[in-house]
Amino acid sequence: MSVVMNSTRNSGSISNLTQSSDDYDENCLTEEGLLKKSVISPEDVLKLNRITKTYLCPPEANVYDIEFVRFKIRDLESGTVLFEIAKPPPCSNSEEGIPIFQSSTLLDSLEMETSSEESDPNAGRFVRYQFTPHFLKLKTVGATVEFTVGNHPISNFRMIERHYFKEKLLKSFDFEFGFCIPNSCNTCEHIYHFPKLSKSLVTDMINHPYETRSDSFYFVNGELIMHNKADYSYNGCLSI
Repeated sequence: MSVVMNSTRNSGSISNLTQSSDDYDENCLTEEGLLKKSVISPEDVLKLNRITKTYLCPPEANVYDIEFVRFKIRDLESGTVLFEIAKPPPCSNSEEGIPIFQSSTLLDSLEMETSSEESDPNAGRFVRYQFTPHFLKLKTVGATVEFTVGNHPISNFRMIERHYFKEKLLKSFDFEFGFCIPNSCNTCEHIYHFPKLSKSLVTDMINHPYETRSDSFYFVNGELIMHNKADYSYNGCLSI
């Protein structure tokens, strides 16, 4: 098990799979079209039919100073904490501010994109996970997030998370965070009900690491303010 803080990442090439006519939706929006809009709404990203190549908003769009300081995933059936990662408190002596991390055997490694370059606007917006194959057998997972907000109250805080494999949408999750008072620290748990995957698809996902990807879009009052990305492999070799 390891946690690697990377200054750069190789996002890999976008799959060239051609979508079948069954996957075509005339109401789908293109990423290029969304980037031309002054405001991107939840309805907009729900019409995307593939993973984004870039970020749909700059870090400066987070005018509410929302910062995620702790993240935990647990298997709801067994109660096992799969992993937990937390930002050290300001008074911590943690070396170079490296997050505190713990994991079960289902997670082989985790890499967080960081950068020492002040000019890198996307540092911290990407995470790479390497799970063991057993992760794909889970049915329901709880994700607990702790976050702080700045000087302004937040209403209608919403996250839409879309997971793809080889450009095909696996599932879209849609969660509400509720109202947040100014200068507060908030905690909530969202429940992920994983889709049932065929044996052939599971094998394909294991054999093609990091071709499973996700976009996480965050909205306040219907306007996109944050966009994070992740990719996943399921070929970790830790014993289960």
